[in-house]
Amino acid sequence: MIGRLNHVAIAVPDLDAATAQYRDTLGAKVGAPQDEPDHGVTVVFIELPNTKIELLHPLGEGSPIAGFLEKNPSGGIHHICYEVEDILEARDRLTASGARVLGSGEPKIGAHGKPVLFLHPKDFTGTLVELEQV
Repeated sequence: MIGRLNHVAIAVPDLDAATAQYRDTLGAKVGAPQDEPDHGVTVVFIELPNTKIELLHPLGEGSPIAGFLEKNPSGGIHHICYEVEDILEARDRLTASGARVLGSGEPKIGAHGKPVLFLHPKDFTGTLVELEQV
């Protein structure tokens, strides 16, 4: 059901510093900051030959990333994202097997302009999993 790894998301307390580290220290191709108000984050994508890194920074009140950074002030890996061909089919299959979808259970449009869902970390060995339809 899952396809390739789309990205690994890292919550960062200082988006400018993290962006500079990937660009200047690691020599990676870094995208422009992109506000995602529906998700409460500002993101920067780092392009790698085989996948992407998504830097996440809180945007607005009640950002889920703000809570993560309160518990992890230095930042850290927030979630991993896998690609799926049909997000509704994937959701239905997962919920039938007992997995919990976060939020309303309906896909939202993610940072790539495609439907996404998040799966409860307690159902996936402590890892927050994002599914993105491609």
